[in-house]
Amino acid sequence: MNTDFMDALTTLEKEKGIGKEIIIEAIEAALISGYKRNFNQAQNVRVDINRDSGSIRVFARKQVVEEVFDSRLEISEDAAKAINPQYEADDIVEIEVTPKDFGRIAAQTAKQVVTQRVREAERGIIYADFIDREEDIMTGIVQRQDSRFIYVDLGKVEALLPLSEQMPNETYKHNDRIKAYITKVEKTTKGPQILISRTHPGLLKRLFELEVPEIFDGTVELKSVAREAGDRSKIAVHAENPEVDPIGSCVGPKGQRVQTIVNELKGEKIDIVRWSEDPVEYVANALSPAKVVQVKVNEAEKMTQVIVPDYQLSLAIGKRGQNARLAAKLTGWKIDIKSQSEAENLGLYNPNEAFARESEDQVDELQYQEGLEELE
Repeated sequence: MNTDFMDALTTLEKEKGIGKEIIIEAIEAALISGYKRNFNQAQNVRVDINRDSGSIRVFARKQVVEEVFDSRLEISEDAAKAINPQYEADDIVEIEVTPKDFGRIAAQTAKQVVTQRVREAERGIIYADFIDREEDIMTGIVQRQDSRFIYVDLGKVEALLPLSEQMPNETYKHNDRIKAYITKVEKTTKGPQILISRTHPGLLKRLFELEVPEIFDGTVELKSVAREAGDRSKIAVHAENPEVDPIGSCVGPKGQRVQTIVNELKGEKIDIVRWSEDPVEYVANALSPAKVVQVKVNEAEKMTQVIVPDYQLSLAIGKRGQNARLAAKLTGWKIDIKSQSEAENLGLYNPNEAFARESEDQVDELQYQEGLEELE
């Protein structure tokens, strides 16, 4: 190696952010292994690279002893004092043993070490970039797929979209541009591995943050998300300012904001409801678009009993129980739904305690759903 190589390391340090001293120390360690391997040497050695000239020297390290048993590792006191009279027993003497053709081995080793370090540094930079993007969304381009994954190009790295995280109503073609939620960033021996999802509830949350400025700036808070990807989702929103309509903000003018998200999710229906600290109100809202006449709360079991008009029972439960299931996920409360006539027969419903639940929120939601049906 020479001064040009040292200058190249300095340039590499500036461009790649890899410390020059770290590379030199790695080369020295690799040269020790190379020396022992190529010259069949087992003694303790030290490799020194001059930081200015780039010259390389190999030193055998031997311990000063009274009686030598292994000349590769030990040196007698008399021999040590012949080199320097100040040496005493147990001192370490360094004797230069640089082979004549060691430069060729050094050049090959240096190239391998630098290449490896550059690759590791690039992987480290990519990992640092993406570890901060966990639980965020990115746009990528579909590259290829196999039986386990779809491989999506995110620019600097290829992300993995597992089969379990793919939406059932979607097909993915080469060069398709998709938005995906980053679920996990891991360090592996082959570099950072990034797992993404199209089914995660976080994807829906991030899409609303992108499309609804009021959510992004905190005016409207997205409190909870329940999702059955590709079919239907519910979100609960809240605004501290009573003059702000959280549902209207999310729906947007003529439903444009939410329709953009629906299109991105290939027609997935989205119910937007108003969040409330009161579980009675919250559960009733969550069962939208069904109307509710009564909600009874069991705090101990975190369970609610909901009574709906007879003609609203199937709507409240939903297809294959989906509406009730999503409402339960959204609120975190167990929900037992009964029709009004069944509740009266069981003595569970008293019309005097009933309350109308056709709230303004549900009127907004019904209008929104009707608007979607017209668009479809």
